Amino acid sequence: MSSQPVWSLRNALFRWLIGLTLALWALSAVIVYVEADNESQELFDQSLEETAHLLLSLAEYEVREHGSASPIIVAVPAELNHRQYLLYQIWDDQGRLLYKNPGAPDQPIWPRADSGMRWLDSADGRQRVYASWSNSGQLQIQVAEPITHRKDISHRFAYKLAGFALALLALAALAIWWSVRRLFHGLQQSTGEVASRTPNDLASVSLAGVPREVLPLLEAINRLFERVRRAMEREQRFTADAAHELRTPLAAIKTNLQVIQRARNDAERDEFVSALGISVDRASRLVDQLLTLSRLDPLYQRNSTLVAADLAGLIGEALPAWRETAARQQRQLQATLAPAPCLINPDAMLILLRNLLENAMRYTAEGGHIELRCGVQQQQAVLEISDDGPGIPAAMRERVFERFVRLADASLPGSGLGLSIVRQIVEMHGASITLGVAANGHGLRIQIRFPHPDTTMQIS
Repeated sequence: MSSQPVWSLRNALFRWLIGLTLALWALSAVIVYVEADNESQELFDQSLEETAHLLLSLAEYEVREHGSASPIIVAVPAELNHRQYLLYQIWDDQGRLLYKNPGAPDQPIWPRADSGMRWLDSADGRQRVYASWSNSGQLQIQVAEPITHRKDISHRFAYKLAGFALALLALAALAIWWSVRRLFHGLQQSTGEVASRTPNDLASVSLAGVPREVLPLLEAINRLFERVRRAMEREQRFTADAAHELRTPLAAIKTNLQVIQRARNDAERDEFVSALGISVDRASRLVDQLLTLSRLDPLYQRNSTLVAADLAGLIGEALPAWRETAARQQRQLQATLAPAPCLINPDAMLILLRNLLENAMRYTAEGGHIELRCGVQQQQAVLEISDDGPGIPAAMRERVFERFVRLADASLPGSGLGLSIVRQIVEMHGASITLGVAANGHGLRIQIRFPHPDTTMQIS
């Protein structure tokens, strides 16, 4: 069988956060670089224009004061590379070159230039060129700035921006790692707490410091622990009580066998064989009741559904057999059945009816009456069983539903499981059960009310 791949939520969260942070940083860096480059181009253009106007004003003053018959190359420090930064020419209105700096060509940088700014391609590469005439219209300046100058500055800015972004990314990765580790600290504590437990330790997991998103999961685990703990306690009580109750019929069986072995004649042997049969029947009935109670445990009824049915129809099918049993025991079983639609589990309901009728027949004296009724009251299906037996004192009407609990003055044999099974089935149906006094003033009346049939439910 292939196992499902195991992945780490913490590592996945860390990778996603780092990836998103990196993507956002990259997008932000591109946007910042593009915006900064656009702004720098405007600044470069403005600086180029201002430099051109300043040089043009100086040249116009020199021409007005001294005149110029031949081109003048302005002397500059030798270590400056003017081809890399700035080239300029000053022309008069007759097309004569008056001034230029080293590296500037003798031909116009921008042939037939009027005024304005544009990009030009030359033998030295792409250049940003600006041309402008003086106010008098006698001089024109042409200024060229190689693109390499601007690229060098942009590249230095990009490198610094990338370095800054990488440094911040490293700090962000450290902060994200610490934050994720901190957030998972409470969950790790809960994991360690559960992992260190013994199989019998079903105490609730601590919810201190647990994130809100994980809280429902841990609460569900605690509810599961609570259900398992109750189930284990129930099973332990069930096992102990069953062992205790089985001890009596088994001891009786063993005693009868020993007596049979020492019987002095056939009559005495037949007497104890009969007693042995009664003990075996009692043990068999107890085992059958225990198995029935186990099958009705809520843990095993999760997937059983209730179906819509008429309670009167279900009772009517089994009524002849119950009347025959009552007649053999010299009891009278009367039934008044009216349509009673409800949601039931038919098999479980037959077990409930059998247990109630057997209890009624057991505690009703010979010639006594047992009455079975069903119908609808206040839009609810109602089942009632009454007898004229000794009844149950009010103080014991809740305790008799517990396992192996019997009345102190009960002289008839029984397991003490019948009413426990009945209550289990009643709870399975979402119904309610009450014990009271029969209409004749004595005896026991049991009433079970079922939910409205429109209600949908699952056996739980």
